Amino acid sequence: MVRISTPQSLEVEALTFHVNEAEASTRLDAFLSNHIDNWSRARLQRLIEDGDVLVNGRPSKSAYRLRTNDVIEAELTAPAAAEFVPEDLPLEILYEDEDIIVVNKPAGMVVHPAAGYSSGTLANALAFHFSQLYSPQGTVRPGIVHRLDKDTSGLLVAAKHESAHEHLADQFRAREVFKSYIALVHGVMKEDAGKIEQPIARDPRNRTRMAVVRGGRLALSMYRARRHYHRFTLLDVEIKTGRTHQIRVHLEWLRHPVVGDTVYGGGRDNTVPEPGIRAAIRKLDRQFLHAEQLRFRHPQTGAELRFNAPLPDALQDFLNELETTPAA
Repeated sequence: MVRISTPQSLEVEALTFHVNEAEASTRLDAFLSNHIDNWSRARLQRLIEDGDVLVNGRPSKSAYRLRTNDVIEAELTAPAAAEFVPEDLPLEILYEDEDIIVVNKPAGMVVHPAAGYSSGTLANALAFHFSQLYSPQGTVRPGIVHRLDKDTSGLLVAAKHESAHEHLADQFRAREVFKSYIALVHGVMKEDAGKIEQPIARDPRNRTRMAVVRGGRLALSMYRARRHYHRFTLLDVEIKTGRTHQIRVHLEWLRHPVVGDTVYGGGRDNTVPEPGIRAAIRKLDRQFLHAEQLRFRHPQTGAELRFNAPLPDALQDFLNELETTPAA
């Protein structure tokens, strides 16, 4: 069995396994349980059911019996029980109680340790914050329920214990969590509203990227134009699924990539005719994507919680630049 970590450009823990002769006939869920630490078999089964595990490029079943040379791809978020080294990093906390914490993540911060990011992550910051609140006998470890890309800012909820993690994870799986983003894209979109329902998988031509791929995981994004600018459109984007880089991949597929996206932008940032706007994009040094709204049920009380994170100053300043820069 060979285990390969995905390159650093994907800010999730993505693993690839090659099944050898001795491991043939093993159930898929049992195989993953044997080779992935800190994940229960039940949680791995749910991961398989959600389509986040592929066998030879296709979704499979937990009971599937592996064959020699099968290739297994699994995408993981950090498990709830994972230990993170506490680091005293700034946190913008919007809500906190004994069960959950909601934060406004800044652009540039990775959510949890992964290849190339062993420190400086949100998980490290949460571990420090929790260590200040609880005694060593009552240590609480951050349960990362969902994720944001490194250069995406905005709202993220984490669980403080296993029960809260399970309740939140169930809501995400059932698509009961409302997640809405603000995105500025290249080009003036012809339709003011629409639905993108295209499957996403790793790009077969470039394994460091994701792409719309036939036979990939189901992905659904809904968008609505908030405002039109000269050469740009400001969008509200609601996602019904949580695939890696989903919004960025879907908008690239529409040929309206996110401004400042160096991975999926296709070089559009460098083709903007206005020198001032090109310079502003370089100064921005991030993608124009912000998780603005988050709505879910409290894992303990069942009450609906709603959160809103205003557009960061850097993104608002960029919009102001668009207002004042004359068309070329």
